[in-house]
Amino acid sequence: MDSLAWLWVIFGVTVVSVSALDLFVITQRNSAVGVASAVRWTGVWIAVAMGFATAIYFLHPNGPENATLFVAGYLTEYSLSVDNLFVFILIFSLMGVPEFVQPKLIKLGIYLSIFLRILFILFGIALVAKFHWLLYIFGALLVWTAWKMLTSDENEHVRPEHNLLYRLAAKCLPLVDPGPENRRMVVRQSGRLAITPLFLVFLVIGSTDVLFALDSIPAIMGISNDPFVVLTSNVFAVLGLNSLFFALRGIMSMFKFLKHGVSLILFFIGAKMLAGIHHPIEEWFKANAFVSLIVIGTILAVSIVLSVWHNRTMPRAGNAPSEP
Repeated sequence: MDSLAWLWVIFGVTVVSVSALDLFVITQRNSAVGVASAVRWTGVWIAVAMGFATAIYFLHPNGPENATLFVAGYLTEYSLSVDNLFVFILIFSLMGVPEFVQPKLIKLGIYLSIFLRILFILFGIALVAKFHWLLYIFGALLVWTAWKMLTSDENEHVRPEHNLLYRLAAKCLPLVDPGPENRRMVVRQSGRLAITPLFLVFLVIGSTDVLFALDSIPAIMGISNDPFVVLTSNVFAVLGLNSLFFALRGIMSMFKFLKHGVSLILFFIGAKMLAGIHHPIEEWFKANAFVSLIVIGTILAVSIVLSVWHNRTMPRAGNAPSEP
């Protein structure tokens, strides 16, 4: 078995192990998950991803370059995943979802996200391999997405009552509310199956997953077209989001500028893809993969530092005495 095959085996074993651990340790525990515990688990999952990047560096035939591309892709997709979780938190708040049932919905959302990303990315890779010019359309789409994300209101695209699937299900399927302690999405009542409000919540989450999975295609394709790098970086970015959800739910106010950082990352990747129309520029970025990693890492770091700085200075500014 060659080194690339070993990496696929390591990847498969890691994904199954992490998913099982996350499911039984985080989701199925009886006590509530605190912010400190969630942050520690999030650190574990990030360390696992960086460990896999190290394995790529030493085992992959094109180790140094692909390890760099993996980390760049991981950071980009992780940023999009964090933004996805912010939307989940907002959906739960708007739809009044009880805290005890949120872990189940998040877990289902994560599995759906992994499936959709793999499906859409494989489809995207096949298309780009046949029609290279699609990269430039993806680039333009990313620039437009970055602008829309930067200028739109946070709550603008999270209106459950306007969601098409939500409205169709609510009209076409029998809906019952079995009570606040209910954890099921489908129940049997009077001899027939009926959906609960949690099913409607899952439909909203699922349609949101589709949108973010579609964003993942141009974002990761702007970094690498290697199926191994694209798939592994995406799946690792989604793993461990269950614990990250609990961390963000408690400290989401600390990341005021993260949305701006994600927008700039998408703009950079989109602009790089469009600049690839000039072939020497495309070749330069391929030969200097570390540049993308540095830019993406710097944008994320600056957005986090600015968020922390803002949280520390604004209260002082608010308590400052006004001038006469």
